[in-house]
Amino acid sequence: MPLPQKKRWESMAKGLVLGALFTSFLLLLYSYAVPPLYTGLASTTPEGAAPCSPAPSEPEAPTSANGSAGGCQPRRDIVFMKTHKTASSTLLNILFRFGQKHGLKFAFPNGRNDFDYPAFFARSLVQDYRPGACFNIICNHMRFHYDEVRGLVAPNATFITVLRDPARLFESSFHYFGSVVPFTWKLSGRDKLAEFLQDPDRYYDPRGYNAHYLRNLLFFDLGYDSDLDPSSPQVQEHILEVERHFHLVLLQEYFDESLVLLKDLLCWELEDVLYFKLNARRASAVPRLSGELYRRATAWNVLDARLYRHFNASFWRKVEAFGRERMASEVAALRRANERMRRICIDGGRAVDAAAIEDSAMQPWQPLGAKSILGYNLKKSIGQRHAQLCRRMLTPEIQYLMDLGANLWITKLWKFIRDFLRW
Repeated sequence: MPLPQKKRWESMAKGLVLGALFTSFLLLLYSYAVPPLYTGLASTTPEGAAPCSPAPSEPEAPTSANGSAGGCQPRRDIVFMKTHKTASSTLLNILFRFGQKHGLKFAFPNGRNDFDYPAFFARSLVQDYRPGACFNIICNHMRFHYDEVRGLVAPNATFITVLRDPARLFESSFHYFGSVVPFTWKLSGRDKLAEFLQDPDRYYDPRGYNAHYLRNLLFFDLGYDSDLDPSSPQVQEHILEVERHFHLVLLQEYFDESLVLLKDLLCWELEDVLYFKLNARRASAVPRLSGELYRRATAWNVLDARLYRHFNASFWRKVEAFGRERMASEVAALRRANERMRRICIDGGRAVDAAAIEDSAMQPWQPLGAKSILGYNLKKSIGQRHAQLCRRMLTPEIQYLMDLGANLWITKLWKFIRDFLRW
């Protein structure tokens, strides 16, 4: 009897050691695959590093573009500051297609599908970066650092970003990222968002892991302190700095109007801005905020609210300058073209749950512990004229990045672990 018992203890010891090693491996992988705890300024490119130096043979776009003027050249140097939960994945697909169509050079992150977010962006984070390297398009998630980004693109590059109503953005971010924000684990009610908004200071810890996802996320993504005192003059200074840096700030709620303004600014064609809504959540997973909760969510995200109000006003000034009737006409044309592509490309004509997507290449990335993000089935018979465009319009972000040559080994390994553990 002693021998079997000894063997049993040895077996248990081996199991514990293997379990500890496996757990350590997962924790190490998690530290690489998800946003790091430290959210301060990243190690930026050393002072004096060569700025972007466009090749002399590359034609430079004009300093101003207006699609109605005739004779303008399409802009090909673009920085898209990709904010979270703002329909930015849909806009990313538009940029991927344009860049691929024209053989443009993307600045991709190395290993992950973001630039070490939530650390600040640094040029050294770009895949295959060399001092003096020049890129046409930068568009993956980052925490914005203007000087570092500026050094990667031509002097006349167009800077764009997109904002969303802060209360709606907070709601979306809370449901999408809440499971990876530890202080939300204390919420025990059925409606965790409502419970949080009743007394957010009770739960919120600005130093907590991933805390940035749940307060003034737009301000944070743009590179500012999301816990800044609302009465500080720095708030308005930061807003005006965004206005100086960006040529166009799109609004998620007026996405079609935003794309019309973008098309005009970049001197693009209608086909360049066609889109299907990507990375959208299932309707049942999107409870709408009530009037009181909406007010609370707006007050909780007051810095984002001030940012949004400022650019909401400037957006409609741009629409007025563009012309209301002209805008209505071009929005109608865009919607007709999108509807036509929907009939041509999408099996069943609508988005479906992840479980109903037949082609794994069309499976969108899902939040941890949920399958709430919808995707599409490509029609099995599409004419040769539209087959390539349909597939590109429906390809999710991760797969498209890999198609374009981005090295996503950390993201892919993390996905493999998640699928294995069914997270």
